[in-house]
Amino acid sequence: MLLATFKLCAGSSYRHMRNMKGLRHQAVLAIGQELNRRALGDPSPGWMGQVRRRSSLLGSQLEATLYSDQELSYIQQGEEAMQKALGILNNQEGWKKESQQENGDEVLSKVVPGVGKVFRLEVLLDQPMDRLYEELVDRMEAMGEWNPNVKEIKVLKKIGKDTVITHELAAAAAGNLVGPRDFVSVRCTKRRGSTCVLAGMATHFGEMPEQSGVIRAEHGPTCMVLHPLAGSPSKTKLTWLLSIDLKHWLSWNLIYRRS
Repeated sequence: MLLATFKLCAGSSYRHMRNMKGLRHQAVLAIGQELNRRALGDPSPGWMGQVRRRSSLLGSQLEATLYSDQELSYIQQGEEAMQKALGILNNQEGWKKESQQENGDEVLSKVVPGVGKVFRLEVLLDQPMDRLYEELVDRMEAMGEWNPNVKEIKVLKKIGKDTVITHELAAAAAGNLVGPRDFVSVRCTKRRGSTCVLAGMATHFGEMPEQSGVIRAEHGPTCMVLHPLAGSPSKTKLTWLLSIDLKHWLSWNLIYRRS
């Protein structure tokens, strides 16, 4: 299957075939199906397995619009970020407790080969999932109004229903210990039933080069998983996986601040 996928992708790169309707989509669908089969192995029980199985990566949700090769690349990057992030969350081995709040909020960490140190935050929020989804996805560019760690975030490009390219300028840390940092990321959002997954990772976007005086840091793979608390739909369980390279030491306390 994988060999056939690569042949199909190679075929879509030839100029005389690029105008053949549906060819590019067939290639992306094949990649999506193959990644879904290979990335995480056998489906796991519980809500995370449900998300992985039902998302089917691009699957039938891919619209009929023909995307450019670069846009397809961003879509694939977003899907891969989601699969990698969910795979890390699903692996229960090796997590070490960093801290725990009196209210039960917990921060865990572990070192993942090929990724580095990742953090896992588990919190219960007194907000319905739809409200959180609206703030994190629909009103993404307003995040700086309530998140003290974000000075500004802009959507640079929207691709289809699920994928966006963003530029995020981090707020200055206390004492300017970190210095100005920015991020260019591809973000992918999947909502299936009562569960929502927001994932992302660093990417290159030619229209947003590095800025003078600002260090380009990197996210990823990272994700937030939202689902209502059983029996209490007005509350939401948030699982946040953070993988970040700031090219500088950074305390988790500068990242995790609960209002």
